[in-house]
Amino acid sequence: QVRGKLLQMPDAFALSFDPPSIPGIGTTGGFEFQVEDLSGRGSAALNEVTQALIGEARKQPELNPQQLFSSFSTSTPQFNYDLDRSKAKLLGLNLPDVFNTLQIYLGSLYVNDFNLFGRTFRVTIQADKDARADATDISRLYVRNASGGMVPLSTLGKLMPIVGPETVPHYNNNASALINGGAAPGFSSGQAVAAMERAAANVLPRDFGYEWTGITYQELKAGSIASVVFGLAIVFVFLILAAQYESFAMPFMVLLAVPLALFGAFVVLLLRGMQIDVYSQIGFVMLIGLAAKNAILIVEFARRRREEGLTIVEAAMEAARLRLRPILMTAFAFILGMLP
Repeated sequence: QVRGKLLQMPDAFALSFDPPSIPGIGTTGGFEFQVEDLSGRGSAALNEVTQALIGEARKQPELNPQQLFSSFSTSTPQFNYDLDRSKAKLLGLNLPDVFNTLQIYLGSLYVNDFNLFGRTFRVTIQADKDARADATDISRLYVRNASGGMVPLSTLGKLMPIVGPETVPHYNNNASALINGGAAPGFSSGQAVAAMERAAANVLPRDFGYEWTGITYQELKAGSIASVVFGLAIVFVFLILAAQYESFAMPFMVLLAVPLALFGAFVVLLLRGMQIDVYSQIGFVMLIGLAAKNAILIVEFARRRREEGLTIVEAAMEAARLRLRPILMTAFAFILGMLP
């Protein structure tokens, strides 16, 4: 709602976005998608392709159309100073001096730092705002030539109003435009990534490419090895439990509780329409540990009752009944400890 109202403001370009899931990785929540101009077609072509990709992405049901936006624009009012280089050389001017004059007066130039009163101050050269508020102020700028004379910049070139990008960001040494977006309610970040790549395949020309950045890049990088790491973790847990119980059957009983716990978590997320994001994945890991710990309490008690002569069914029933209270106590202590 806030984003929709901000976009209706005629005198300003304002956006609102969610904070990143993990502070320090990325600048916004959701995903960050870099559109790259691989062949140097220019800012206008990059902006056209970016807007076409956003339009195609908004048609994907896995993506939230309200979260898809790009701050890259080629409609920023600017002035282009067309310098007559031949005339500048005839007048004995050094071209870097001309560009430095424009930068110092109209932009800024960092000089150095100095310490005073126990603090460090930065020295920056720049013309006063009243001396650079109008395009005609360039006529008051002069450049010293090789003979010591002052040459006005107004006689060296023409100042023409144009429109273009405020900045031209680069990614992997290519001009790029950043697209921010997020998954629609009820869809995971993986489904949003697949939908965005599908939209890019439909729209992007051959001389344009894309890259994932921010938390999405880390998620894709880690996702390729997540299954291997999870498999190795299961094997190590199984071997540790087998060494503890001196049996290969007991670890299976403990690990059987993990799929049931994960199934319940997935069902709750689907019923409530929640996304499977970084926080839910962390919750899955914590849930696996909690389920395994509870299973160990029951299996260990049942094993001792089995050694005392009870049948398997009797030992399991008694263990489930007598270990219920300790399981609830440790589970609630674990959950309440995670709330802060």
